[in-house]
Amino acid sequence: MAGERQQLGESVVIRSLRRFRDAYFPNRARVVRNDLTPVVDTEEETQPGFLDILPVDIQFLIMTFLSPADICRLGATSQYWRALVRDPLLWRYFLLRDMPYWPSIDHVTMPHPELLDALLIPLINEDESLDDREEGKDNGMELKFDYMSEYLKGCPSCRQQRFPLRPASNVVTSFLQSLVTSSEPRYAMFGPGMEQLDVSLVTTLMYAPEVLPVIRPQRQIDGIGSGIGYIFNYQHKFTILTLYSTNKAERNRARVQQQSISNKLFTFEGTDDSGYPIYSPAPQVQQVFKVVDGFIYLANAEPGRGEGESEVAQIRAVVSAAGSSVSRPLLVLSCVSREDPEADGMTSLQTVTNRNRARCRTTCVEMAKRLGLPQLANPWMVQDTVAESLSGLQDGISWLLRCSGSGSTV
Repeated sequence: MAGERQQLGESVVIRSLRRFRDAYFPNRARVVRNDLTPVVDTEEETQPGFLDILPVDIQFLIMTFLSPADICRLGATSQYWRALVRDPLLWRYFLLRDMPYWPSIDHVTMPHPELLDALLIPLINEDESLDDREEGKDNGMELKFDYMSEYLKGCPSCRQQRFPLRPASNVVTSFLQSLVTSSEPRYAMFGPGMEQLDVSLVTTLMYAPEVLPVIRPQRQIDGIGSGIGYIFNYQHKFTILTLYSTNKAERNRARVQQQSISNKLFTFEGTDDSGYPIYSPAPQVQQVFKVVDGFIYLANAEPGRGEGESEVAQIRAVVSAAGSSVSRPLLVLSCVSREDPEADGMTSLQTVTNRNRARCRTTCVEMAKRLGLPQLANPWMVQDTVAESLSGLQDGISWLLRCSGSGSTV
């Protein structure tokens, strides 16, 4: 079904591009031989170049293999390509194709909710395309969504170009700042991914000094969890307070018997007028949420393992327990137990040609919607993570330290 939908989208994009080229070159060169030798009309008009006279199908195929930055560079080669690469349906297609594979999303780069709803509607015509995209012309057509801007805003490779590596002067400044004693940030970690996954991310992390070296061993905190000190990039120290829903024996029993367990971190207070559940943190946990510098929510990203409205309500209860401060960041580790075996070792070309294969995890954008993150006032980020290899964890921790003001991280 996904493959058929992608093929339909491709055909619509190609028709849109063909309509534009026919309008841009009304008396364009026609390909009459297999060697692409054109017969050019003698009338004075914008003459197409070699790439311009390629079949539109080939032009589209070329663009599907280019990075977003390369597509923008292609648009800088001529007025024709500048207009062509701005086709809204082209970037709508790229959003549908690539968004499920973005490894992270945050409160700044999250696509507009109405745009996400519009992407779910099958596209069967080119009504949203622009037929008159010549340089300097305005045909008066206003699109409801700027697919190109939304793509470039959320694409991870484009985000990295907007935030390049620090210059040497900043590195020296950060090193000098590290010599000054400062309070270490503390983050509360909770969520169903700590208990439901076959591989424990917390346990793996404790024995992975190449990822995050442990500087303080595990210590119990009032019987509700434990605190472990780590150091990031051998420079920034911080503490993670791991909060479990119940004791280890009950968690193991529930995992073996595949049963749900009573969450002792939260108290169910009933439902609101809309029927949504309302939770409040247990008293001993609420004190922790008030003093930490941020939150880490370990979500279960394996298919069919979401807990729906209860997850949203519990996250809101935690944020509310922090008081009036909306600056405390929330990092969501969208976690699976192991890497996708089919994706492991895949080349970049194979990645492009296998994008229509169903991904064995909840995507970052879907996770953000599932947890109701766009409605939060706090800064947030969803990061794909694997419990067994800890891939993605360092990127998430770097963002968390940066948002909570613990120096400048990269």
